[in-house]
Amino acid sequence: MGCIRVDKITEYLCDPLRKCLKDEDPYVRKTAAVCVAKLYDINPTLAEDQGFLDALKDLLSDSNPMVVANAVAALGEINETSPHPIIDMNTVMVNKLLTALNECTEWGQVFILDCVANYSPTDEREAQGICERVSPRLAHANAAVVLSAVKVLMKLMEMLPSDSDFVVALSKKLAPPLVTLLSAEPEIQYVALRNINLIVQKKPDILQHEMKVFFVKYNDPIYVKLEKLDIMIRLASPANIAQVLAELKEYATEVDIDFVRKAVRAIGRCAIKVEQSAERCVSTLLDLIQTKVNYVVQEAIVVIKDIFRKYPNKYESIISTLCENLDTLDEPDAKASMIWIIGEYAERIENANELLESFLEGFADENTQVQLQLLTGIVKLFLKRPTDTQELVQKVLTLATQESDNPDLRDRGYIYWRLLSTDPVIAKQVVLAEKPLISEETDCLEPTLLDELCCHIGTLASVYHKPPTAFIEGRTAVTRKSLPARVPSLNGGSPSFDASTPGQRQQTVIPNQDSLIGDLLSLDFGSPSGPQSSYAMGSMPPPMTTAGQDLLGADLDSLIGGGSSDLSGHSAGGSGGYGGGGYGGGGGLADLVGFGGSSSGGPSLAAGNTGLLGDIFGIAPVSAYSVPKQVWLNPGQGKGLEVQGSFSRKNRQVTMELTLTNRALQGMSDFDVRLNKNSFGLTPASPLNVRSPLPPNQSNEASLPLNITADIAKQNPLTNLQVALKNNIGVHYFACLIPMHVLFVEDGLMEKGVFLATWKDISSDNEKQFDIHTSLTDADAISNKLQANNIFTVTKLATDGRQLMYLSVKMTIGIWILCELKLNAIASGHTLALKSRVPDIYLGIVEAFQGILLA
Repeated sequence: MGCIRVDKITEYLCDPLRKCLKDEDPYVRKTAAVCVAKLYDINPTLAEDQGFLDALKDLLSDSNPMVVANAVAALGEINETSPHPIIDMNTVMVNKLLTALNECTEWGQVFILDCVANYSPTDEREAQGICERVSPRLAHANAAVVLSAVKVLMKLMEMLPSDSDFVVALSKKLAPPLVTLLSAEPEIQYVALRNINLIVQKKPDILQHEMKVFFVKYNDPIYVKLEKLDIMIRLASPANIAQVLAELKEYATEVDIDFVRKAVRAIGRCAIKVEQSAERCVSTLLDLIQTKVNYVVQEAIVVIKDIFRKYPNKYESIISTLCENLDTLDEPDAKASMIWIIGEYAERIENANELLESFLEGFADENTQVQLQLLTGIVKLFLKRPTDTQELVQKVLTLATQESDNPDLRDRGYIYWRLLSTDPVIAKQVVLAEKPLISEETDCLEPTLLDELCCHIGTLASVYHKPPTAFIEGRTAVTRKSLPARVPSLNGGSPSFDASTPGQRQQTVIPNQDSLIGDLLSLDFGSPSGPQSSYAMGSMPPPMTTAGQDLLGADLDSLIGGGSSDLSGHSAGGSGGYGGGGYGGGGGLADLVGFGGSSSGGPSLAAGNTGLLGDIFGIAPVSAYSVPKQVWLNPGQGKGLEVQGSFSRKNRQVTMELTLTNRALQGMSDFDVRLNKNSFGLTPASPLNVRSPLPPNQSNEASLPLNITADIAKQNPLTNLQVALKNNIGVHYFACLIPMHVLFVEDGLMEKGVFLATWKDISSDNEKQFDIHTSLTDADAISNKLQANNIFTVTKLATDGRQLMYLSVKMTIGIWILCELKLNAIASGHTLALKSRVPDIYLGIVEAFQGILLA
């Protein structure tokens, strides 16, 4: 009856369904559970009003595991289409489900494991307990059960310290079942390989010793071969690169042309990824070129061009060998790569003009990619050898501008013509500019997308490598999933800093334009209100515990000398809020911190207030630290718009400093900007003020003040900010990192007595030590620099021959950070101890200290 989708039938279905849900026979009950999901799909209101959802939840406590599994499956189906959560997962329910897990059928186990994967344990101990009860499923014969168990374990491992003995042992358990899946049928192998691809990107150490199982077999289907090849490259390391290269060289002699091409490209990727192997890879590619197999030669030339981009001025001795194969090139990619090599190293190739002229003979018949590269290559040749190539450059410019119908080629020709005729020196600086090195992992998934896909292991999303929202239509909005915030290792080692770029975190993979569309597409540029984001606002995790020593010890009262201060009206704990104020109604991060409002202990000191006194006494004022502007959006992604930016703090506000440059050939107008939900609730305080229209080749400086709201969504990394910038050409998406020091507020000076009480109140497990490297050793000079950036000195002490500084910092969202800076007499490094109720921010705080003191 549940399959008959007619409203009148559903009216007669309710009474028998209610009886069947309480029937003595478990077979009847499990069938009735499925019927409830069908009834909800036909008439959700009726199913809720008649109490069927509550009856279905009661079945979760049924004594029969088949009934429990069907109830879980039905509730999961309903939960996906319901506008509000149906299942309220808790410890008791999870224990019931895990108890039923052992006696369920294989598909029942899949449903239960998928349900458990949506549960977030309350602490590490519970997470370990669930892992221990789920891990036996890894030995199951059904591949779906294995992948569902892997999904649960991958999520829970994020909540445990990565270097703990438990996680190390669990990682070793994950490898054998994944390897076993590769002995199944080719179709199952492919699904397993697509999931393994995600796992290797997230945790490469799990399969780092299993390279051999991904070696291709002669009878593997092509789709399995290509996927294995991709995973081999991801697992390549200095330890196994010789073995990998030997395999790839064998693959390059196969009969399957597509597979051979992929193998040759894989050799190039190895050279780019593992620098120690680059020379061996180049030697292997040269051996393949000597085979004179046409498609092998052409593919090798394409990857050698990438190797030249990664290691300039290192392997140019092989160019002569490449030039010997010019006549065999007939594919656009290979021709374009060869032309690029000739143009880039024209000064080293005696007959470069003759080689490029040979390509020019059939210019009109060439692919657009080849035409563009030939135009650029000849202009490079002319700039390097102007005396004997004037006729050649004149010819190619004429062909590009007067005889071509392609607007891209024509525009580039006119640009070069104008550059060469106006100022050859500037033309040389533009065309022969130093090129950025290419990345070794350009095909990695963006981190937030990878986290989401890891939550969908064993589903279609993990095979497509796309989130469900990209291919599911006709349903209500699919809830986006993400892995929990990463728990740091137990070692708590000090982070390393690069003095050349103080205060900036090196991000290995920058979120690309496409990956941000899912988060920012819903931004309404026609509305004055803040941006709407598809991110669900989540609460911050509880503070992470790290093994730390209380540097202040038991004698803090005597050291500070302020133990008798009147603490009435101040709560050092998390119950009352500090100074009687509140932040954003007491929600979000402020609830975790326990400090809501501003400090009443001490005057409010704005950064850089020493300027007037400095003028009177002849002391040079200390300026606030600022991070240099970086390119956030390059012209290629921005359709001609280049955005450089940085952050500063002006007039007690966080300010985004932007330089917008129009690199296109037409004017730009109608600029507007929106920010996605972020960890610190930053939103634009005013419209973006940019000259409109912005003419071609012109730049405009703009300052965008930012407000702080309670609309917070934690990002990974914490300081990540996703931006959508609109103009008359379109909407452009990019991501940048907020330097933590701009979030330090001016009323961050804490009274000695409050500092003392707060330090004692915060658990010693939240204390962590870092090394700070700076040439400064004078406490007053350090204090002045820090105060100019809203890091305030509570008191200074001298003990055991060392100077101690106690400092307080308050952030825009109400988080307080207490610091102890132990100075060394020599400029080798100081020790910084931090205490806060939100340890997630420590790395950003340390980077701020490091950047300020190095500036």
